[in-house]
Amino acid sequence: MPDFKKFEDLKCWQAARELVKTAFLLSEKGKLKTDRDTKSQFRRAALSSMNNIAEGFGRFSDAEFIRFLDIAQSSAREVKSMLYVFEDLSYLQSDDIQLLHQKTDAVLALTLGFIRYLRKKG
Repeated sequence: MPDFKKFEDLKCWQAARELVKTAFLLSEKGKLKTDRDTKSQFRRAALSSMNNIAEGFGRFSDAEFIRFLDIAQSSAREVKSMLYVFEDLSYLQSDDIQLLHQKTDAVLALTLGFIRYLRKKG
């Protein structure tokens, strides 16, 4: 692993943090605000992405770290899937959904890129 001293240095974690912030703020808008179960699942999926990157950073091997990064990217895909429900049910405005797609895509790209890096170096 490059000389990362802390998980906060990881670009994928930084992108996931941005996704979490946006997910939390936007989940207080539109129909999503009143659907407690869906709002909770949406927030937990975004948090899972960010927190699994952090948790994996503390593991002792790249293989274990990759396992947590894989969980993180899967959680980001869950967020992305939920955005289609929000669109289909008009839970959020289309601009908000597009912003969430962009932030989720950034998390996915950075996390998958980091997984590829760790696999190549191993």
